[in-house]
Amino acid sequence: MDSVPEPSFAGPVVAAPPPPAQPTFVAPPAPNQPPVAGRMTGPRDWTPTVAARPWRWIVIHHSATHSGSAAQFDKMHREKGWDELGYHFVIGNGSSSGNGQVEVGSRWRAQKWGAHAKTADNRYNDYGIGICLVGNFDVERPTPAQLQQLAKLVAFLEKTYRIPAERVIGHGETKATECPGRYMSIAQVRAMAKQALVDAGVSVEPAVTFAASDEELLTDTARQ
Repeated sequence: MDSVPEPSFAGPVVAAPPPPAQPTFVAPPAPNQPPVAGRMTGPRDWTPTVAARPWRWIVIHHSATHSGSAAQFDKMHREKGWDELGYHFVIGNGSSSGNGQVEVGSRWRAQKWGAHAKTADNRYNDYGIGICLVGNFDVERPTPAQLQQLAKLVAFLEKTYRIPAERVIGHGETKATECPGRYMSIAQVRAMAKQALVDAGVSVEPAVTFAASDEELLTDTARQ
């Protein structure tokens, strides 16, 4: 009897159960979003906030220099007596701006005629979007980043302004000049832009044959 414990009148001692384990949230994998059919998007500054000019061509240039940027070319053009940078876009090669960086000129933001491809009737300045890639493509090739961004930009412009691939041209197709250089293939640019449109789910329109009357464009006042 001495080994029997004293009776307890407080009831049995029960250990408190452990708190329930908090569920671990595992985020579901992000769904693969297909491209939106019929849309080709780009950076916000590629879309001006003013009314668009009736663009009909995309004219590609090289700077014929090993380095440069939109700011540097703007200074050079002003020193020639021009009002501002003659191109609408400049694509850097990593020298004075980023490799493949698309610089948007003030002409584009204002939807202003270009000063990059003067001819007798001035059609390519009045209705041509001027894109200059930094580099001398008579002796070197554009960088892969430049070509990729050029293709994306050209695809965006083609879709937005309904410019057919046949009107993506080099400067040398507007006048007697070697620009944009022997190592710039306009055919490659057209093919890459077409693929960019396909990848974005945009239907690619068939080639268009233009009537002679379509070439009769009114010009603005004389340009430099």
